Amino acid sequence: MTEGVQRPGLDSQGRIEREGSLGRIAHDFRPVVSAARDRLLDVFGGRMHSAYLYGSIPRGTARVGRSDLDLLVLLRGEPTEGDREDARALGEGLDKEFRCIDGVGTLLYGRARVLSELERYDMGWFLACLCTPLLGEDLAEYLPRYRPDSLLARETNGDLALLLPRWRERIAGAADSDEARRPLVRFMSRHLARTGFTLVMPRWNGWTSDLGEMAEAFGAYYPQGAEQMRAAAVRGHEPTGDPAVLRSYVEDLGPWLAEEYARVHGVKVPRPD
Repeated sequence: MTEGVQRPGLDSQGRIEREGSLGRIAHDFRPVVSAARDRLLDVFGGRMHSAYLYGSIPRGTARVGRSDLDLLVLLRGEPTEGDREDARALGEGLDKEFRCIDGVGTLLYGRARVLSELERYDMGWFLACLCTPLLGEDLAEYLPRYRPDSLLARETNGDLALLLPRWRERIAGAADSDEARRPLVRFMSRHLARTGFTLVMPRWNGWTSDLGEMAEAFGAYYPQGAEQMRAAAVRGHEPTGDPAVLRSYVEDLGPWLAEEYARVHGVKVPRPD
């Protein structure tokens, strides 16, 4: 296997290219994006510095009735619990009104935190490379160009060991039904697929947001876990409600991946929260 081969997702200098654009949004999703833009202005007004889309909708790969609307909202100050409640209410309203989406996820941060040294290779990278500007000033202008190196791998997904106890709590607290477990399976499947990919990202030397491609990249370096990761990638799009899947994530795949990640890249610098 050839190390150092340039893969898709990089520019001619080996830096990660920004994915997504407003021009890639499919016609079916344009009304909900327009409504989100207007309602963000109504809800946050002058407190909002900027807003971004991320995920399948700005990449042009969203599926009607199956994909969620993902938003990143930056406030001029640190968000309050009231701000978070407003964001949840806004998302619930959009989800009920627009049948083309299956849920709304809104990340809410203060402008200063995203630009901080602590977040430069996590939220800063996320904004600069994976987010599409929707409203306000684009903070990517204040951030560096990123390469798929070990530092980026560590600071994006090097905290899986810290997350696993929270995942176990969420699983234990979920209702005993497929309907309650499916969102957990989808979320954890996607997270594990992305973590598996960033584990090998510096060796693969490229970037992709396609879960299937992520799983294949991982499997090229860890063939013993290839089938597990391929299955996780599939469940990221088509989640089941099988409790055995969740148990396997927090008792088998997750702990192994966290240990290997720490061995290869180290542990993510702790955050205050």
